[in-house]
Amino acid sequence: MNGLENFLIVVGISANIFAGMEWEGSLVARVDKKNLGAVCAVAAVWQMGALLLGSSLSGLFYGKDITGEEQFFGLVLAMVIFFFLGLRLLLKALKNENLHERREDRPQVKRYVSITAAAGIYTLLTGIACGFLETGLAAMLFMTAFLTVAAVISGTYAGYRLGFVHKTKAYLCGTVLLWAAGAEVFVRYIVKSG
Repeated sequence: MNGLENFLIVVGISANIFAGMEWEGSLVARVDKKNLGAVCAVAAVWQMGALLLGSSLSGLFYGKDITGEEQFFGLVLAMVIFFFLGLRLLLKALKNENLHERREDRPQVKRYVSITAAAGIYTLLTGIACGFLETGLAAMLFMTAFLTVAAVISGTYAGYRLGFVHKTKAYLCGTVLLWAAGAEVFVRYIVKSG
Protein backbone atom coordinates (compact mmCIF):
# COMPACT_ATOMS: atom_id res chain seq x y z
CA MET A 1 0.00 0.00 0.00
CA ASN A 2 1.23 3.49 -0.69
CA GLY A 3 1.82 6.32 1.75
CA LEU A 4 -1.55 8.01 1.24
CA GLU A 5 -3.42 4.76 1.85
CA ASN A 6 -1.40 4.10 5.00
CA PHE A 7 -2.10 7.64 6.19
CA LEU A 8 -5.85 7.16 5.70
CA ILE A 9 -5.76 3.85 7.60
CA VAL A 10 -4.03 5.50 10.56
CA VAL A 11 -6.51 8.41 10.43
CA GLY A 12 -9.31 5.81 10.49
CA ILE A 13 -8.04 4.14 13.65
CA SER A 14 -7.20 7.52 15.21
CA ALA A 15 -10.89 8.47 14.94
CA ASN A 16 -11.53 6.16 17.87
CA ILE A 17 -8.97 8.02 19.98
CA PHE A 18 -10.39 11.39 18.91
CA ALA A 19 -13.91 10.37 19.97
CA GLY A 20 -12.74 9.06 23.34
CA MET A 21 -10.69 12.16 24.05
CA GLU A 22 -13.56 14.40 22.97
CA TRP A 23 -15.73 12.62 25.50
CA GLU A 24 -13.14 13.20 28.23
CA GLY A 25 -12.50 16.79 27.15
CA SER A 26 -16.20 17.56 27.62
CA LEU A 27 -15.87 16.70 31.31
CA VAL A 28 -12.88 18.75 32.41
CA ALA A 29 -13.21 22.20 33.94
CA ARG A 30 -9.95 23.23 32.27
CA VAL A 31 -7.39 21.50 30.09
CA ASP A 32 -4.21 20.83 32.02
CA LYS A 33 -1.47 21.07 29.40
CA LYS A 34 1.02 19.12 31.50
CA ASN A 35 -1.38 16.19 31.87
CA LEU A 36 -2.33 16.45 28.21
CA GLY A 37 1.34 16.26 27.21
CA ALA A 38 1.80 13.16 29.36
CA VAL A 39 -1.30 11.56 27.85
CA CYS A 40 0.01 12.35 24.35
CA ALA A 41 3.37 10.73 25.11
CA VAL A 42 1.85 7.61 26.68
CA ALA A 43 -0.75 7.26 23.92
CA ALA A 44 1.81 7.65 21.12
CA VAL A 45 4.19 5.10 22.63
CA TRP A 46 1.33 2.69 23.34
CA GLN A 47 -0.04 2.98 19.79
CA MET A 48 3.39 2.54 18.21
CA GLY A 49 4.02 -0.50 20.41
CA ALA A 50 0.66 -2.01 19.44
CA LEU A 51 1.39 -1.46 15.74
CA LEU A 52 4.84 -2.99 16.06
CA LEU A 53 3.51 -5.98 18.01
CA GLY A 54 0.73 -6.52 15.48
CA SER A 55 3.16 -6.44 12.59
CA SER A 56 5.38 -8.95 14.40
CA LEU A 57 2.43 -11.24 15.09
CA SER A 58 1.59 -11.38 11.39
CA GLY A 59 5.10 -12.74 10.78
CA LEU A 60 4.34 -15.72 13.03
CA PHE A 61 1.67 -16.84 10.58
CA TYR A 62 4.12 -17.25 7.73
CA GLY A 63 6.79 -19.93 7.59
CA LYS A 64 10.29 -19.41 6.23
CA ASP A 65 9.09 -19.73 2.65
CA ILE A 66 5.76 -18.03 2.08
CA THR A 67 3.50 -20.04 -0.19
CA GLY A 68 0.99 -18.40 -2.49
CA GLU A 69 -1.82 -19.87 -0.42
CA GLU A 70 -0.43 -18.40 2.81
CA GLN A 71 0.00 -15.02 1.18
CA PHE A 72 -3.55 -15.09 -0.22
CA PHE A 73 -4.96 -16.03 3.20
CA GLY A 74 -3.00 -13.16 4.80
CA LEU A 75 -4.45 -10.70 2.28
CA VAL A 76 -7.98 -11.94 2.94
CA LEU A 77 -7.37 -11.67 6.68
CA ALA A 78 -6.08 -8.08 6.26
CA MET A 79 -9.23 -7.17 4.33
CA VAL A 80 -11.45 -8.77 6.99
CA ILE A 81 -9.60 -6.87 9.74
CA PHE A 82 -10.23 -3.51 8.06
CA PHE A 83 -13.91 -4.30 7.50
CA PHE A 84 -14.28 -5.54 11.09
CA LEU A 85 -12.65 -2.42 12.55
CA GLY A 86 -14.88 -0.22 10.40
CA LEU A 87 -17.95 -2.18 11.50
CA ARG A 88 -16.94 -1.80 15.14
CA LEU A 89 -16.69 1.99 14.72
CA LEU A 90 -20.05 2.04 12.90
CA LEU A 91 -21.68 0.20 15.80
CA LYS A 92 -20.19 2.74 18.22
CA ALA A 93 -21.65 5.55 16.07
CA LEU A 94 -25.08 3.93 15.95
CA LYS A 95 -25.06 3.29 19.68
CA ASN A 96 -24.64 7.06 20.11
CA GLU A 97 -24.05 6.74 23.81
CA ASN A 98 -25.07 9.85 25.70
CA LEU A 99 -23.14 11.31 28.57
CA HIS A 100 -24.40 13.48 31.35
CA GLU A 101 -21.84 16.23 31.00
CA ARG A 102 -20.53 17.42 34.33
CA ARG A 103 -17.39 19.36 34.87
CA GLU A 104 -14.63 17.78 36.90
CA ASP A 105 -11.84 19.71 38.54
CA ARG A 106 -9.20 17.14 37.68
CA PRO A 107 -9.09 14.90 34.64
CA GLN A 108 -9.30 11.21 35.42
CA VAL A 109 -5.97 9.92 34.11
CA LYS A 110 -7.20 6.36 34.60
CA ARG A 111 -9.94 6.96 32.00
CA TYR A 112 -7.43 8.46 29.55
CA VAL A 113 -5.30 5.35 29.91
CA SER A 114 -8.27 3.05 29.36
CA ILE A 115 -9.23 4.93 26.18
CA THR A 116 -5.69 4.57 24.89
CA ALA A 117 -5.54 0.90 25.84
CA ALA A 118 -8.81 0.17 24.06
CA ALA A 119 -7.61 2.03 20.97
CA GLY A 120 -4.45 -0.07 21.13
CA ILE A 121 -6.53 -3.13 20.23
CA TYR A 122 -7.56 -1.44 16.97
CA THR A 123 -3.94 -0.53 16.31
CA LEU A 124 -2.75 -4.07 17.10
CA LEU A 125 -5.19 -5.48 14.55
CA THR A 126 -4.15 -2.81 12.05
CA GLY A 127 -0.52 -3.82 12.61
CA ILE A 128 -1.41 -7.44 11.84
CA ALA A 129 -3.15 -6.35 8.62
CA CYS A 130 -0.23 -4.13 7.64
CA GLY A 131 2.16 -7.00 8.31
CA PHE A 132 0.22 -9.21 5.91
CA LEU A 133 0.33 -6.39 3.35
CA GLU A 134 4.08 -5.96 3.90
CA THR A 135 3.65 -2.26 4.60
CA GLY A 136 6.71 -0.15 5.38
CA LEU A 137 6.73 -0.15 9.17
CA ALA A 138 8.91 2.93 9.80
CA ALA A 139 6.52 5.27 7.99
CA MET A 140 3.51 3.69 9.69
CA LEU A 141 5.10 4.13 13.12
CA PHE A 142 5.80 7.80 12.43
CA MET A 143 2.26 8.41 11.14
CA THR A 144 0.79 6.56 14.11
CA ALA A 145 2.72 8.66 16.64
CA PHE A 146 1.91 11.94 14.88
CA LEU A 147 -1.79 11.21 14.37
CA THR A 148 -2.23 9.82 17.87
CA VAL A 149 -0.89 13.04 19.37
CA ALA A 150 -3.09 15.06 16.97
CA ALA A 151 -6.17 12.98 17.92
CA VAL A 152 -5.53 13.34 21.65
CA ILE A 153 -5.04 17.11 21.49
CA SER A 154 -7.80 17.89 18.98
CA GLY A 155 -10.26 15.51 20.64
CA THR A 156 -9.61 16.94 24.10
CA TYR A 157 -10.00 20.54 22.97
CA ALA A 158 -13.04 19.76 20.78
CA GLY A 159 -14.72 18.17 23.78
CA TYR A 160 -13.68 21.00 26.08
CA ARG A 161 -15.01 23.69 23.74
CA LEU A 162 -17.98 21.96 22.08
CA GLY A 163 -18.94 18.97 24.19
CA PHE A 164 -18.97 15.53 22.65
CA VAL A 165 -21.20 16.32 19.65
CA HIS A 166 -18.63 15.27 17.03
CA LYS A 167 -18.07 11.80 18.48
CA THR A 168 -20.51 10.12 16.05
CA LYS A 169 -19.00 11.93 13.06
CA ALA A 170 -15.52 10.78 14.08
CA TYR A 171 -16.69 7.17 14.30
CA LEU A 172 -18.39 7.40 10.90
CA CYS A 173 -15.31 8.96 9.32
CA GLY A 174 -13.18 6.15 10.73
CA THR A 175 -15.66 3.59 9.39
CA VAL A 176 -15.52 5.00 5.87
CA LEU A 177 -11.71 5.15 5.85
CA LEU A 178 -11.26 1.61 7.17
CA TRP A 179 -13.85 0.17 4.79
CA ALA A 180 -12.13 1.99 1.93
CA ALA A 181 -8.87 0.33 3.01
CA GLY A 182 -10.59 -3.07 3.05
CA ALA A 183 -12.05 -2.44 -0.41
CA GLU A 184 -8.61 -1.36 -1.64
CA VAL A 185 -7.07 -4.61 -0.38
CA PHE A 186 -9.84 -6.57 -2.08
CA VAL A 187 -9.52 -4.82 -5.45
CA ARG A 188 -5.78 -4.33 -5.58
CA TYR A 189 -4.52 -7.55 -4.05
CA ILE A 190 -7.18 -10.25 -3.79
CA VAL A 191 -8.89 -9.81 -7.15
CA LYS A 192 -5.54 -9.52 -8.94
CA SER A 193 -4.09 -12.60 -7.25
CA GLY A 194 -7.30 -14.65 -7.55
